[in-house]
Amino acid sequence: MSNAQRLLCLSPAEPPALSVEAAAVPRPGKGEVVVRVEAASVNPIDVKRAGGYGQRLLKLKGAGKFPLVLGNDIVGIVETVGQGVTTRRPGERVFGLVPTGKVGAHASHVAVDARWLRPVGEGQDAAALAALPYTFTTLWQALRKVGLDAGNARGREVLIHGASGGLGRLAIQLLVRWGATVTAICSTANVETCKDLGATSVWDRQRTSLSGLPQRYDAVLNFGAWQDEERLIGALKQGALGSATTVHPLLPNIDKLGWLRGAWQTRRDMRRASGLAAAKGARYGWVVFKPEEEALDALHRLLSEGALALPVGISVPLSEARQAFAHVARRQPGRAILLP
Repeated sequence: MSNAQRLLCLSPAEPPALSVEAAAVPRPGKGEVVVRVEAASVNPIDVKRAGGYGQRLLKLKGAGKFPLVLGNDIVGIVETVGQGVTTRRPGERVFGLVPTGKVGAHASHVAVDARWLRPVGEGQDAAALAALPYTFTTLWQALRKVGLDAGNARGREVLIHGASGGLGRLAIQLLVRWGATVTAICSTANVETCKDLGATSVWDRQRTSLSGLPQRYDAVLNFGAWQDEERLIGALKQGALGSATTVHPLLPNIDKLGWLRGAWQTRRDMRRASGLAAAKGARYGWVVFKPEEEALDALHRLLSEGALALPVGISVPLSEARQAFAHVARRQPGRAILLP
């Protein structure tokens, strides 16, 4: 039955080669449910993948071969449940994650593992909610890499690079809630935003060199730029918890250098950075997104408390998806949401 739609990314291109096409409503496999999608987000990784980013490595999991349906975040209504599903029911409104693969969330209907869905709370807006699961899960994994949690964050000093982006905004909100003291690194235009979110101090990267960062931080989160990694690790104090980054060169190295040289360069990059952190007595890690039940449980709980939010900058139907992709590519403020 072809009464569904999906947004196909036809081939690697900039701007992306997008086409809305009719599709059959998927059938749920064992452990899956089919969700009628109300809202899905366009994340920076979607824009990168539309241009061919990460193809070599992602092909190993069927996620790099075009045409692709992109997208990881979904909010919608359960239509059917597959064999063995007891946690979700038809008619239930849910939010959650679609793992990175060939068939993502940019569609009217998606079959997804029931483990990656949680119930939507009363009165929660679909577009605002769709902005959160992928970004929060990635943040959660970064916090685990550095060893920060609700039990040990109080009184810690945390440095966040890329603090005005989605990851940075959520990190500030969550860490301040946990009692940490946050220093944000951002552009001049976003200094006041970071202060409003709760950062105690803000480092304007356009006016002040990162080489002047004090060596006082318990943890560093780099969501900004890999080329700043060594300076950021250098800002850790002796005996710090750790440092983690989402902007590591794993995929770019393999894209540019091929498997053997790319793997060698990646190992070299990782060993150098982890060695710098180890010299401070700190742990170190690169974050690679994957769905996680613990993160979704935490997000569900925090949403029920009204603790987290990201601004939405644009919401458009699938037929106008190019606008959403352009919004993200131009780094315009607010999240980009598709409304199938």
